[in-house]
Amino acid sequence: MILGSLQSSSLDGELIVIHPNRKQAVRATGIAPNLREALEHWSESEPKLKELDKSLRAGSAKGVFDLQEDKMHSALPRTWMFADGSAFIHHIKLVRKARNAEPPETLYTVPLIYQAESGRFLAPRADIPQVDFSHGTDFEAEVGVIVDHVPMGISAEEALQKIRLFVLINDVSLRGLIPAELAQGFGFFVSKPNKALSPFALTPDELGSAWRDGRVHLPLRVELNGEFFGRANAGEMHFHFGQLIAHAAQTRDIAAGSLIGSGTVANEDPSVGSSCLAEKRTIEQINKGKPETPFMKSGDRVKIWMEDSKGQSLFGTIEQKVEAIR
Repeated sequence: MILGSLQSSSLDGELIVIHPNRKQAVRATGIAPNLREALEHWSESEPKLKELDKSLRAGSAKGVFDLQEDKMHSALPRTWMFADGSAFIHHIKLVRKARNAEPPETLYTVPLIYQAESGRFLAPRADIPQVDFSHGTDFEAEVGVIVDHVPMGISAEEALQKIRLFVLINDVSLRGLIPAELAQGFGFFVSKPNKALSPFALTPDELGSAWRDGRVHLPLRVELNGEFFGRANAGEMHFHFGQLIAHAAQTRDIAAGSLIGSGTVANEDPSVGSSCLAEKRTIEQINKGKPETPFMKSGDRVKIWMEDSKGQSLFGTIEQKVEAIR
């Protein structure tokens, strides 16, 4: 299934089921008013959503309408928790180098993860607000999974069975604020503002053979101001999603509908580019003696999407422009 949320007067949007052509949809509010509540009652809502999906594909669903991506919210407009991982070792090494910090001794054995903003995701076409450009506005292209209820102490393999949906994430970061904030020893907060999710959320079966070994084996495509920026393969995660979920659930249950992020997708092959500005700037520092690519300024646009082997855009598009609000 492909699910999404129309923008509405509700903070949670309006639940819809989307045709595989990504051009038509049908409201599913008779099953659940929004995706968050559908996930919280997944054992009841899933079979009904599947029936609606079946009738939509067969052409017999009532109330089918033409879908406009620019009218959509993030697939999950808000949730109880967003725990963002950092499962790509190459990214960790580069961003640590950028702020003159050593990688942790447990780099290859213990996943990095922090609790991020979850009370409001920006719409996938919404502007990224910026109040001070010395903050160093950056995008970070990621893959995320939305889970069912996850019990404390679950194993990594069991955790894979709790994945209900996949999305893409633009994890907006303020690079100029991160070093000082982390130096205080209390973690990210002001340096990690509101993020955006893709308009479409996919069940695992929609990914076909690309979903295996706890990873999505497809390139994550990024453009900056209409030009190529990156196509790193998301399948090169060091820690797979089951390991990230299990790590997060070591000491707590995880609520149904929670989002777990992969961290910025990164590959060691330089020909595939990058998924964030911090990486590119660090590579420039290494190769040229100084970073040349600036952080985002007012009017800059980032586009994030993922295609299957046939060129079908799977999750729709995150396409955001930076806007100065002061």
